[in-house]
Amino acid sequence: MPTTRQATTNWEGTLFEGSGKVTLESSGIGTYDVSWPSRAEAANGKTSPEELIAAAHSSCFSMAFSNGLAKNDTPATTLKTTAEVELTPGTGITGIKLTVVGVVEGIDEEKFKELAQAAKEGCPVSQALAGTTITLDASLA
Repeated sequence: MPTTRQATTNWEGTLFEGSGKVTLESSGIGTYDVSWPSRAEAANGKTSPEELIAAAHSSCFSMAFSNGLAKNDTPATTLKTTAEVELTPGTGITGIKLTVVGVVEGIDEEKFKELAQAAKEGCPVSQALAGTTITLDASLA
């Protein structure tokens, strides 16, 4: 059965001088400030669409990779995944870099990288973001 998640943003003012608040409605875990300067320059304690995409991508990839490793009979002890989403003002999101370091018993580096690549390609968030270049750096700890 499909699930739906919801977030709401209330924005006031123009792009460059205005600001907003994004609320994670489905989980109810919080409301976060957003603004153009915090998106295109320094975060200054605020979030951005790119940071929220990075959170979604790193968690989705980790879930997909964890599943692939388990199906390979080499379940992960730990996976640490970082997603870096690059925004070029005036152009848009120009790339996403996934970096994963894992502790996995009974697997060699080649198979680890192969399964990581499959997880990157199969992750629903990767598929939704297929319009941008997604790179992957996978290594065992």
